[in-house]
Amino acid sequence: MRLFVLPLILGAFVLSGCERSVPPVQDKAPPFVKTVAVTASTEGQLGLSGTVRARVETPLAFQVGGRIAERRVDAGQQVAAGQVLFELDKRDLEQGARAAEADLAAADAALATAVADLARNRQLQEQSFTSAQALERFELARREAQTRRDAAAARLAQARNALGYGRLLAPADGVLIDVTGEPGQVVAPGQAVAMLAQAGERELEVYFPEGAQPPQDGEATLGEDVTLALRLRETAGAVDRQGRTLRARYTVLGPPDALVLGAVLRARFDTPLAEAEGEFVVPLGALNDRGQGPRVWRLRDGRVEAVAVTVVGTDGEAARVRGPLAAGDRVVALGTHLLVEDMAVRELGR
Repeated sequence: MRLFVLPLILGAFVLSGCERSVPPVQDKAPPFVKTVAVTASTEGQLGLSGTVRARVETPLAFQVGGRIAERRVDAGQQVAAGQVLFELDKRDLEQGARAAEADLAAADAALATAVADLARNRQLQEQSFTSAQALERFELARREAQTRRDAAAARLAQARNALGYGRLLAPADGVLIDVTGEPGQVVAPGQAVAMLAQAGERELEVYFPEGAQPPQDGEATLGEDVTLALRLRETAGAVDRQGRTLRARYTVLGPPDALVLGAVLRARFDTPLAEAEGEFVVPLGALNDRGQGPRVWRLRDGRVEAVAVTVVGTDGEAARVRGPLAAGDRVVALGTHLLVEDMAVRELGR
């Protein structure tokens, strides 16, 4: 009997322990978020980044195809106009030139024969030993031989030009910013093997946000104390499809030697005050883009809502945006990638 009572007592203790271990269910508290107040933009200045580019950047390519036999330059090297950069294997080109020379020699011989036949038949026709129709046939044969000779001479000139095209020369002074051709590589006519940034003017390539018109003038900062003036040279004819930005090229009015190709400079542009109306300043961390354009998360009555905006410009810490905002609105400044529409949050102390 005792053997049956003991398991019953132990089971009762186990069941009572399990009931005590289950914690009560509680609602998860809303997370804390850091917010900032939206301020109206009073600046009539647009700050963007720009890339230093050469005024003329020329892709270099052979005019004939073949296998690269020699590469004489490297990326970053200064080159002079007329300097040999690459050479192709010229054996096939040389054979083509020899074949064209042989064709021309045969055409010269055929033309000499046609001229002699025409002269003999002209004498015979003068003595009435042949008809005028026969003389006309010999005249046509001479013209045909002359035409074939001219075609052979043109093919020889093309073959000699192709032989010269086996050496790729620098078209102007400059620096090679990229070299992709390698010895042993087979290239097609027109296939770029290097990129030459020609010496001379340097430009700043700037991408403006959609809706912003590039001003005629601006300034770029080089280091901490040097400021270079900018003058608009050209604007792209259409907005980029992917980035929704407008490309502009500005001539740098300063010594080109002080600018490093590919360097990124800070540029500032004065914009009309009318354009600054309706613009607001928010921290960069407040911007959130999930494939549908930039947006900020506004806090209202303890819940967040996504507000679509257009980025007008940025600097190191803040962004100027346009959108259905008002000065004083509270927006989430950090951790926006964790938010969802109508999510309950708690605001940290201001």
